[in-house]
Amino acid sequence: GPVLPGSHSIERYLIEEQIDRILRTNFAERKDCAAALLSFPSKNKIPLNYMIVEVMFSQLFLLPVPPYLEIFYGSLLIELCKLQPGSMPQVLAQATEMLYERIDTMNVTCIERFSNWFAYHLSNFQFRWSWDDWSTCCQMDPELPKPKFVKEVLLKAMRLSYHQRMVETVPESFEALIPEKPHSEFKYEKEGAGSMPGTMVAHQLISAIKSKCTPEEAMVLLKDLPNPLSEEESDPTYHPLRIDVFVSVLLHLGNKSFSHSFAAIAKFHHILKLLADTEEGQIWLLRTMFEVWSSHQQMMVVLVDKLLKTQIVEPSAVANWLFSSEMQPEFTKFYVWEIMHATIRKMSKQVDKLQQDVEDAKDKLDAAKRKQADGLMDDEDEEIPTDDIIERMEERLEAAQNQQKRLFLIIFQRFIMILTDHLAKCEGNSIDYNTPWYKWVIERLQQIFLLHHELVFRYISTLESLLFTSDIDFHILEIFQQFCALRS
Repeated sequence: GPVLPGSHSIERYLIEEQIDRILRTNFAERKDCAAALLSFPSKNKIPLNYMIVEVMFSQLFLLPVPPYLEIFYGSLLIELCKLQPGSMPQVLAQATEMLYERIDTMNVTCIERFSNWFAYHLSNFQFRWSWDDWSTCCQMDPELPKPKFVKEVLLKAMRLSYHQRMVETVPESFEALIPEKPHSEFKYEKEGAGSMPGTMVAHQLISAIKSKCTPEEAMVLLKDLPNPLSEEESDPTYHPLRIDVFVSVLLHLGNKSFSHSFAAIAKFHHILKLLADTEEGQIWLLRTMFEVWSSHQQMMVVLVDKLLKTQIVEPSAVANWLFSSEMQPEFTKFYVWEIMHATIRKMSKQVDKLQQDVEDAKDKLDAAKRKQADGLMDDEDEEIPTDDIIERMEERLEAAQNQQKRLFLIIFQRFIMILTDHLAKCEGNSIDYNTPWYKWVIERLQQIFLLHHELVFRYISTLESLLFTSDIDFHILEIFQQFCALRS
């Protein structure tokens, strides 16, 4: 076939530029886009399929974000495979093999996008793949990029399918990388649960909720539970046993589907707000949710999103929970960062909305004042916000901005703490600090800076004076300095 033009040749540049233009023109309609790419002029003089795949992956892996939605690249590649079933799937398989071989030096954000795309692609082709070619990864340290990638692909693929399908898809040698079957854990029904405090109330609650009790009636049942913190504190800020019993029961009863869980949260929203009215209480609620659903990552992602949306938990509580000691074994798993980034984005949207509301209200008031001055005021004009209303809106905005700032301070402070601890332990034991765990975590720190760069730059001076000071380890400080250099 035709030879690929050299990487520094003008022909290569012009062809890539033309492919990029086709993507830019047709990104909203994948079928038109695929047809336009395959009817490329002079296509017989170049290895077109190879060049299309190369340009698409180069865009998909662009940092901090690709030019278009990730799903666009996935759906377009599927369309191209359908239009050219004799050649495109082989080219794509070659590209996948090459990327997999280079995964050890790939950035964590790119590995994440690669695993998302590959799982989605496989789900459209009956999960067929030459898995045996990758079987050597099954004997590796599971924290290394190759086994981690395969495991995350299977986890993502399971979201698009079901557990048994994953078991049947991969060879037996992959058993260690096959995800656990998703199920809920309800400790108050397990053997030996009778001796646990709260078991009796948990079973009373189950009966009451099944009998359509009101939230008030459910709260009465929780009233008699003793607070385990009372022995150490005279006035505890939260009641871990009440939270544990109520949340465990609620999630256990709603374990059939997302919508069952959502309905349970909606019905007992008031009780959840009462029980988790402090950050410690919210962290305990999240810990209980993890106990119930630790084997079902997608359920946890969706539930945390719901708890944030309904303002039962605050973003800062989610960040502190993800960095807590209980979550350390989960820390390098991709779903943890899915939750972290979703939390940051949700906080950002909240601030943006409040900012917009304040600006709209000010514009309305200014317009009303101008009308009044011109004698054009109409009694039926829409409601005009007063100065007092705007002041209250500005207070809410300021509170949200402070909350956002605190969220970033928590995230970066916790990063510094766990990385400093790791580096100190390695130095104390005279071992190399550059472990697979360190690679994942230091690149996640980089990822927070890059993906949320516009927000982080708002607080750059605060971060510099409070957290990224000259006395922290150079390896951590270097990440901050590299980030600052992007705008210097």
